[in-house]
Amino acid sequence: MHFHLAFIASALSAGTVSSFAPTIGQSNLRASSSLQMSADDTITLGIFGGGTVGGGIVEILSKKKSYFQQLTGKNIEVKKVCVRDASKPRDFTLPEGCTVVTSYDDILNDDDIDIAVEVMGGTTFAKDVVVGALKNGKSVVTANKALIAKDLGEIESLVLSLDGDAQFRYEAAVCGGIPIIRSMQSDFVGDEINLMSGIINGCTNFMLTAMDRDGKSYDEALSQASELGYAEADPTLDVGGFDARSKLKILMRLAYGIDVEEDEISCRGITELTKIDFGYAKTLGGTIKLLGVAEKNDAGEVSAFVSPCYVTNDDPLSSVNGATNAIEVISDNLVSSIYIGQGAGRYPTANSCINDIVALAKGDTTPLPFNPKSSETKFVNNYESVFFLRLSYRDQVGITRQVGDICEKHGVSIHSILQNPIAKSQESAFAIVTEKVEYAAIVRVMADIEALNWCKGKPFYMPVLREDWQS
Repeated sequence: MHFHLAFIASALSAGTVSSFAPTIGQSNLRASSSLQMSADDTITLGIFGGGTVGGGIVEILSKKKSYFQQLTGKNIEVKKVCVRDASKPRDFTLPEGCTVVTSYDDILNDDDIDIAVEVMGGTTFAKDVVVGALKNGKSVVTANKALIAKDLGEIESLVLSLDGDAQFRYEAAVCGGIPIIRSMQSDFVGDEINLMSGIINGCTNFMLTAMDRDGKSYDEALSQASELGYAEADPTLDVGGFDARSKLKILMRLAYGIDVEEDEISCRGITELTKIDFGYAKTLGGTIKLLGVAEKNDAGEVSAFVSPCYVTNDDPLSSVNGATNAIEVISDNLVSSIYIGQGAGRYPTANSCINDIVALAKGDTTPLPFNPKSSETKFVNNYESVFFLRLSYRDQVGITRQVGDICEKHGVSIHSILQNPIAKSQESAFAIVTEKVEYAAIVRVMADIEALNWCKGKPFYMPVLREDWQS
């Protein structure tokens, strides 16, 4: 088993710079025959976004300026930082000669700027910046997973159409400080990836840790995550699983060569989880994690989902707590590789951006930023797993018989039925663990059970991560 650690001491403060008004002159965009260099010994940057991550990039570049010069043979200089409000105080010191601007064109049309660093966030103006920079022959470094997931195909086509040496780098877009993108581009090229499963959202992992370890309710865990800066003002992208789904889509393209529409990937967040679920998980000898999972079967079909999952206490992902991220890659040659580290925050994310900048300064090239496409691999939006079901009920005779009949009707075999002691009548619930079955069959079972008059609320279900969960 290979452990790749990306621990970086940092405050895990989350935050992005909101998009600011663009003044992009599209008529000024031009294609360059090569990546322009302002001087043979200097690489010049323009940064879009002067917030949490942008400030971290400037600080690291200033702190390690001499080291980077020795490493690359180049002076790496920040010439301009583009922000929405130039009068707003910043929590970092601008390097000598750097100016703050408010127009995108001040960077895009500056021939002396070699690399555009996009850390402003969003998918509209940020796209204009990325596309404009590439068309103007500038390399791009970005941390924007939402933009990449949404417009991966368009970005790839643009990069491949350029005549020059402009590069597209995005290490920070998936799991912040963990070097998973570069690893996918270089460490598995002679391997075959069979399964990826990962904790790829720090906010929800922090919340689930609080619910499991500290006995907090969902609302209490969310409140604490908000207070500590892990959750956005609107936490929907995190708690709904959508942020994790964007990252999973990118990883699937790198691992399997397929570009899947995000809506095709089954996505369920953590909003339905209760203390009862964690109680049953402990009874079974495990815990619950929100995971992004993609698997390739022997027929060359790839399935994927984002969902809360039951994991046993001896599973390597079960002990990953707090806002930490982790990804396990199971492959033919390396067998099991685990990447663990900080998935968000000022310095972890900035560190990955710095790695991309330094790689460009050294002259490293990645002609296919998303790895080659596969014409043989097919995506199927269904998967097989053992499932955990939790059913809340109003007491009456024949409940288990009705559940058994519905499961039999849809070809679902029951492995076991669990019921912990009930302290309050409003918490009346029991759990079922199935044998391995198709996800589509579980959806049909849940719909039929929800229609029964004794069923209180929406039944909850989640996959069990490993087939050998009992061993």
